[in-house]
Amino acid sequence: MTAVNEEATVTEPTDTPISDEEIFAAHEGGKLGVSVTKPLTDPRALSIAYTPGVAKVSLAIAADKALAKRYTWTSRLVAVVSDGTAVLGLGDIGASASLPVMEGKAALFKTFGGLDSIPLVLETTNVDEIIETLVRLRPSFGAVNLEDISAPRCFELEERLIEALDIPVFHDDQHGTAIVLLAALRNANKVLGKDIGEQRVVIAGAGAAGIACAKILLAAGIGDVTLLDSRGIIFPGRDGLNPIKERMAEVTNKANLRGGPVEAMKGADVFVGLSAGTVPEEVVATMAEDAIVFALSNPTPEIHPDIARKYAAIVATGRSDFPNQINNVLAFPGIFRGALDAGARRITERMKLAAADAIAAVAEDELGPDKIVPSALDPRVAPEVAAAVARAAKEDGVA
Repeated sequence: MTAVNEEATVTEPTDTPISDEEIFAAHEGGKLGVSVTKPLTDPRALSIAYTPGVAKVSLAIAADKALAKRYTWTSRLVAVVSDGTAVLGLGDIGASASLPVMEGKAALFKTFGGLDSIPLVLETTNVDEIIETLVRLRPSFGAVNLEDISAPRCFELEERLIEALDIPVFHDDQHGTAIVLLAALRNANKVLGKDIGEQRVVIAGAGAAGIACAKILLAAGIGDVTLLDSRGIIFPGRDGLNPIKERMAEVTNKANLRGGPVEAMKGADVFVGLSAGTVPEEVVATMAEDAIVFALSNPTPEIHPDIARKYAAIVATGRSDFPNQINNVLAFPGIFRGALDAGARRITERMKLAAADAIAAVAEDELGPDKIVPSALDPRVAPEVAAAVARAAKEDGVA
């Protein structure tokens, strides 16, 4: 296993505007390539890397498939898989249009986690066909990162893939967001001296990220979650609930609220925006004292930070030009690195919670209202997350 990419240098973004010309030039020809780890500099090296030497390695793997982890790149190779149905804020734009995003994700894996990855964009939205494809390709990679797949299909796809494959499967749109959110909330509560067990959180948006955020907050011991979709507060027996929302209705909304954002936000301790909607200022004003606002939609937060700060003690967004950016890159490189380092067969809830704790711990030495998570470019994050996830995998017995 190669080390986390210590030679890569990343700098904080500047305020200089980025032109369309610069963007397209940077993407021309793609953002990825393949490098050779054992240079073929002479006939001897060629004979070892390819025929006849490679035959001995192939025969050894034929006798013991587990040796593929040692003698091929599968132990550090992630398949970044998408069907292009929920790409960034662009929606269903198709497999080909999703490929630049998947290439970017692969670049982040290499830069921050020291892991190789292959973008696989599939010209199908059929869950059975996606599963069949990945099962057939299983010998080629060591983990699967599902990306930009629409809800509610993404829930079924992830659950079934976890059962079908003996390697880590992780839908980053769900769990990456949830893990960084939990880290941010833990540190926000440290700054404010609050207890997560006494808080009520409103989550606006019941798609992939919203459901995952609700689940991880419940696992972390949150006092209550009020979950909103486009039709209002989710509660048992409400019309228009799919099976996933029906299950969430049973474990959320202890306050037994009915209505929409106005009713949900009144007296709430924390707001989490994952809906691309807009919350009026007068509704934000009804939140509890020293409230926390995480308005995470991009590029337009549900509540502009300038408005949120009038009523909330701590404010975070998904953007890099405001303090407290909730960014998935804080989570997924280290999570996959830790899972692969440990030889984990899956990613468990304990591993996700361990990742959140590790992210939060990196920021502890400089905590404040405008610093509740590390920078997305902080080189300490991925190694700390990887180590915590690997330990949790062993504790859970999946490694």
